[in-house]
Amino acid sequence: MCDKSTQLNLQDILRLDGYLEPFLPAIESRYKQFQQWKDAIFAHEGSYEKFTKGYEVMGFTVKEDATIVYREWAPNAQEANLIGDFNQWNRLSHPMSKNQYGVWEITLPPKSPGEPAIPHESKVKISMILPTGTRIERLPAWIHRVTQDLTYSQTFDSRFWNPPAAERYQFKHPRPLQPQSIRIYEAHVGISTSEHRVGTYKEFTKDVLPRIQKLGYNTIQLMAIMEHPYYASFGYQITSFFAASSRYGTPEELRELIDTAHGMGIIVLLDVVHSHACKNVLDGLNAFDGTDHLYFHEGSKGRHELWDSRLFNYGSHEVLRFLLSNLRFYMEEYQFDGFRFDGVTSMMYLHHGIGTGFSGGYHEYFGSGVDGEALVYLMLANDFLHALYPSVITIAEDVSGMPLLCIPVSQGGIGFDYRLSMAIPDMWIKLLKHKSDDEWDMGNIIHTLTNRRYGEKSIAYAESHDQALVGDKTLAFWLMDKEMYTNMSDLTPMTPVIARGLALHKMIRLLVHSLGGEGYLNFEGNEFGHPEWLDFPREGNNNSFQYARRQWNVVDDHMLRYQYLNNFDAAMNHLESKYKWLSSAQAHVSLKNESDKMIVHERAGLLFIFNFHPTTSFTDYRVGVDVAGEYTIILSSDDKEYGGFENVTSGGKYLTTPLEWNGRKNWTEVYIPSRTGLVLAKVEAGV
Repeated sequence: MCDKSTQLNLQDILRLDGYLEPFLPAIESRYKQFQQWKDAIFAHEGSYEKFTKGYEVMGFTVKEDATIVYREWAPNAQEANLIGDFNQWNRLSHPMSKNQYGVWEITLPPKSPGEPAIPHESKVKISMILPTGTRIERLPAWIHRVTQDLTYSQTFDSRFWNPPAAERYQFKHPRPLQPQSIRIYEAHVGISTSEHRVGTYKEFTKDVLPRIQKLGYNTIQLMAIMEHPYYASFGYQITSFFAASSRYGTPEELRELIDTAHGMGIIVLLDVVHSHACKNVLDGLNAFDGTDHLYFHEGSKGRHELWDSRLFNYGSHEVLRFLLSNLRFYMEEYQFDGFRFDGVTSMMYLHHGIGTGFSGGYHEYFGSGVDGEALVYLMLANDFLHALYPSVITIAEDVSGMPLLCIPVSQGGIGFDYRLSMAIPDMWIKLLKHKSDDEWDMGNIIHTLTNRRYGEKSIAYAESHDQALVGDKTLAFWLMDKEMYTNMSDLTPMTPVIARGLALHKMIRLLVHSLGGEGYLNFEGNEFGHPEWLDFPREGNNNSFQYARRQWNVVDDHMLRYQYLNNFDAAMNHLESKYKWLSSAQAHVSLKNESDKMIVHERAGLLFIFNFHPTTSFTDYRVGVDVAGEYTIILSSDDKEYGGFENVTSGGKYLTTPLEWNGRKNWTEVYIPSRTGLVLAKVEAGV
């Protein structure tokens, strides 16, 4: 339980960012709006506890004696009937009654003692008559299970999910503690098979979870779980918000996946889409009760012109109940550990970021273009989640740089734990696409990696899942292109293109991991330089699954060089697990030398050295280090097991000299080959 109201301390905000002083009235105003909504929820609902458990009241609920109660919010409807297989789709036999809030209700007694009137997995719908006399039929908005038979129709069928007790998955493992630093493996269950079809929850549990654990990731971010009609949408056009996608299996199998991950010490985040909804009418929320303004804003305000989708009315009490309960549902029913909120930039601004380039001017964050209702929704979501689940993790996908996004709500922020550092992958693509290696600007690289708001945590990543899609390129593709098909075997000579590609792939990822944020993210397959783009089955490719899968065989083949990138990724993660640099203070960069193409920084007591020069290796290269002592190499990207040339390997002894160098108290000298990254650690006494 959390307190109903707290006082905002403006001085704390200014200590974080003095540039916010002219905008304190705007910050106070949005906090006041948040507090008014929170007070209203507590006054009318008692607490967050009740309000966010709408799924225990709305939709289908089953009592202990097998009585079924079904409730649906549809104020515009004049008549409503529950129909389905259970009553042979009779539109008159099961009428519903409507209360003063526009909620329809029906109670179905047990068919026989202990036997519900609606069979498990049978089809159901709500049939309504509008004021015009038109009859419409919809899938229940709070339904937990929908299925799609593409041989018959693309439209989903809603099913009553109520498995017998013996078939319900029982969680065996408690939620792991929130990791000190998060290393995220972003994954899509459907593409996680190497076969030409949709992968399953069961296969992911059996085949992919062990890979993730071995690689050293402690967090999984699952994409495309909330049900979506178009597979190729990557899961970002949702129709049934409370239904886990049936493409991959059953709700019980998803529960097993998450529970198994917990047993491995891995937490699981849901990629949640509350920024918009699919415009489908027959199997979505659009025009649910015949109006265009039930869950969404009416008119153009309720439509996203680029995404061709509907936009929620975050100022509606019942919409807030629906969305906040949706988050609670996945936390409780599936035991997810948190959320990555998609499309936060689109939510926070009335222009949705369309045609807008954010300059960093603070007027952009507090002006008339800000959607106050959406901001308050995000504040309520973060406030209730952190109040009821202290270990929850929430991540915002925001490109605008909104100040206070990752500051607790009680301190005037929006309340997220992390934001995605979306500028980092963009920078690498621009470098690889437009600059030769000798034109890389070390200063700009460092600036992009370290340019984040004070006191706000960020997730760094070298490449995004969008880059894996057809029409774009992953880092591995930019680096090695067509030679990935011909020269990745150890039986073929190491060509200059492959040598460069392997080296820079490792260096880029290590630099991003160690310098770019307080968390790290990798998209499934990129850890080993997956050799194909991602293209979901669609009419344009004859509905082929050729590129809608992950080719695990190439990394498992010990004759192919993909294994070296995979090995390095694992070594990097396990090293972070030991030294915890992601949760340490931001790195100190002591050197960014443009002519030598050198970067040196320290973090968590480790010394990171990068030589990005395409041709020059340096003997006895002097680098500064703050703490005196004996150092040794604990990770070298040039090691043979990582596809390197072993010009410099792990181990060795590097003593410091107590003279200032590059602003550090001591220096040491190392041999640093071209296109190599090194990590040195201080040798502890007695080791």
